[in-house]
Amino acid sequence: MVMKVHGSVFSAPTMRVLIALHEKDLEFEFVFVDLRAGEHKKEHFLALNLSLHHRPPPPFGQVPAFEDGDLKLLVEAHQFDPAASKLHWELVYKSKIGMATDAAVVKDADKEANLAKVLDIYEARLSQSKYLSCDCFTLADLHHLSALTSLMGTLVKKLLDARPKVSAWVADIVTPPALAKVLTMRNQQ
Repeated sequence: MVMKVHGSVFSAPTMRVLIALHEKDLEFEFVFVDLRAGEHKKEHFLALNLSLHHRPPPPFGQVPAFEDGDLKLLVEAHQFDPAASKLHWELVYKSKIGMATDAAVVKDADKEANLAKVLDIYEARLSQSKYLSCDCFTLADLHHLSALTSLMGTLVKKLLDARPKVSAWVADIVTPPALAKVLTMRNQQ
């Protein structure tokens, strides 16, 4: 049985899963979920989300969903994503699907301040090791690739560049061959 990833290559969490699978050179089936059409909120996808939970909470209607035989996971993030995702949505993704950027959200100082707080913690951590967890690239670093590759072309770059250790870390982690494969997939969508 082949692993399945249900999602969109424009989704940061989906990209993380795809990069990890490509990095490990694992065979999988990609099942495209059309976010623009709201497919992730429709009954057939929500039913998949429901099957991922043994008890509440209710289905999130979020991508990706991952299946490997009986193992089923719904990916979510904790610290970096809440701060970066809103900016990613407004500054990158909306233009790709023909929506207008909400300038008020972009100017919202709390969003930038929250990301700055996370990056300050990363700067301190990266003063102790080359990568977030240790001196080798791990899933902790991989978790950031999708948002970082998109946000590097936006005003968020100034937050990264203001922190020398973070800036060097970003320059290092955005180079794996697996990321190039996923970005090629993204360009084909």
